Amino acid sequence: ASNSLQGSNPCLTASISRVQTMRSSRLRASLAQTESRWSTYCRVMSLLRYSRFRLWILWSTGMILLAALTACDGAIIDAPSPVSGNETESAEVTSTGAGVAFNSERNAYFGDLHVHTGLSFDAYLGNVRTLPEDAYRFARGETITHANGMPVRLLGPPLDFVAVTDHAEYLGAMREANDPARRLSKDPLAAGLFSENPAEANAAFFRVLARYRANDMPEGFKAPDVIGRAWGIVQDAAEKYNEPGRFTTFVGYEFTSEPGGLNLHRNVLFRSATVPEFPFAALESEDPEDLWKKMEQWREEGADALAIPHNSNGSDGIMFELVRRNDEPMDADYAALRMRNEPLVEITQVKGTSDTHPILSPNDEWSDFELMEKRVGSNGDVTNFRGSYVRQALKDGLLLQETDGFNPFRFGFVGSSDTHNSAPGSVEEANYFSKAGVVDGTAELRSSVPPDRATTWPDGTPNSREASKPYQSWSSAGLVGVWAESNTRDMIFDALRRKETFATSGPRIKVRFFAGYDLAGEGGVIPESIAQMDAQAVPMGGDLSYLEDKAPEFFVWGLRDPSSAFLQRAQIVKGWVEDGQSREQVFDVACADGGAVDPETFRCPDNFATVDLTTCTPTPFKGDVALRTLWQDPTFDPDQRAFYYVRILENPTCRWSTWDAIRNGTPPNPTLHPVIQERAWSSPIWYESGPT
Repeated sequence: ASNSLQGSNPCLTASISRVQTMRSSRLRASLAQTESRWSTYCRVMSLLRYSRFRLWILWSTGMILLAALTACDGAIIDAPSPVSGNETESAEVTSTGAGVAFNSERNAYFGDLHVHTGLSFDAYLGNVRTLPEDAYRFARGETITHANGMPVRLLGPPLDFVAVTDHAEYLGAMREANDPARRLSKDPLAAGLFSENPAEANAAFFRVLARYRANDMPEGFKAPDVIGRAWGIVQDAAEKYNEPGRFTTFVGYEFTSEPGGLNLHRNVLFRSATVPEFPFAALESEDPEDLWKKMEQWREEGADALAIPHNSNGSDGIMFELVRRNDEPMDADYAALRMRNEPLVEITQVKGTSDTHPILSPNDEWSDFELMEKRVGSNGDVTNFRGSYVRQALKDGLLLQETDGFNPFRFGFVGSSDTHNSAPGSVEEANYFSKAGVVDGTAELRSSVPPDRATTWPDGTPNSREASKPYQSWSSAGLVGVWAESNTRDMIFDALRRKETFATSGPRIKVRFFAGYDLAGEGGVIPESIAQMDAQAVPMGGDLSYLEDKAPEFFVWGLRDPSSAFLQRAQIVKGWVEDGQSREQVFDVACADGGAVDPETFRCPDNFATVDLTTCTPTPFKGDVALRTLWQDPTFDPDQRAFYYVRILENPTCRWSTWDAIRNGTPPNPTLHPVIQERAWSSPIWYESGPT
């Protein structure tokens, strides 16, 4: 970049220094305009950080300023293209026949594909009465009413796309059981369930829960007319709020399989309004293979769909087990069936992160991130970590490819919230109201403030594994990002299908990742457009083939969320097979604040970014707006299959539990991490080895 763009702003100096030689005057002007906008924003926000204004003043001022600095379309300042700035010379930006903008170089869109409303069995029992329409209104920035009666809304910008995914099992039944005009309200099981007497309602709730877990619910709770009415509400709301080019909705549902009380949950997402008459529920079969076969049938009938497994971390090892549910061995047909129907995995959400665990990745210093070590649907401890985490599954997939010639675990990554409050995108740490209605709707219920209105924490305060409820280990996460040509169902679904997706723990960090050969070209200059990168490389989610006498190059780019912390480092996580064993290594590849990666340890120097725990104010002038590099693997062996994915880390910020404590005027729970490093993950790129 030109020297004139460097040094003028401490928010940007290290970032702009990474932008390599650029020969285009339009490109240089674009970056200068972006730098000017960021300079003004960073200066004002830095001043506000030192003030005593309350959090809402900081947010409101920042959002007003950002709106004033944006282009006329009203969007938050968009990412400059990772290669060549936001207004690229080569990008083909056109309009479709319906007036929807189409960008051949693709835009980043953020969404939530895991959302529950009062149509879900468990949400309704948590006093959630809002419906899919309310969920879409919340995602668009409107205010809705929480189960506790308080108004809630997003602090940040609206989402770009959403799927409501209520549980297919007993869909809408609890709502009808509370409607005197419906026959379910006369069922003996409903007696006392909605009583104003807490003891009576609590007893009725546990009666229902016991029969639910025993798969012994009365037939009326799964009657076709009950399910059909609720399924119609889901479809009607999706059609009403779908606005191509502005806000995209998907019809979806959750397949809630729990064999033996263990988690095999999947969300099912439909491409279009063409959907089956009824969702396929786990009441028909708990085996996901039967779901995939049903999806094959739907596809032949014109209803294309994807399944996305979630909360593998709470599956106690069965989500990625190495045999089929019928105990038959896996084979190539099984792998192909799974990948056709299940190309993605949800890697982060409110019930914790499923990337990896310190037991599986002891050399990854950042693996202890928002872990939930309880089984989903119960309070039992997870004891089988292998089969429960995505990185290990990717490694196991490489081993299966090596030994048996197929890989059933070639997943791309998404994040989503799993809100049961009809509140998609409610993943802001400072605006946290948890997941499950009245069940965890106060700070005391989720153990972020001392019990019984005490001002200090008692000795022996239980940690997350000892606690009687899992809520304190829950996370304010996550979101899915896609790179798509336009904000429409077809374009976003295609991006999901090809795995050009990334996940974040909440902030809207943008990530791009490409792999190819000779990307730098003559003079070490990175291509100046995404079109050139597309021609020379494969994006995240793709496969890179062996090329004789060549080592691949990896282009990594991340841009911070202007409403969140600055970026600290960009990393590449590698997995490979060597001597019949799967291995992994984490490489820092780009450092903030002008740091350089140590060639021996593959680590960036510490930038000493911290947080004032009395105010949640971060260390000023630390971190970068953007991180960008072209990297080669120093351990590359052309004869070893491998996968690579990007992980971008922010500077430390306060966890939601610390924000709760500050608002309460009490110290944070001593058993919880007071700060976290929010992050984003790209989908992997797989390298296919050459002849041995």
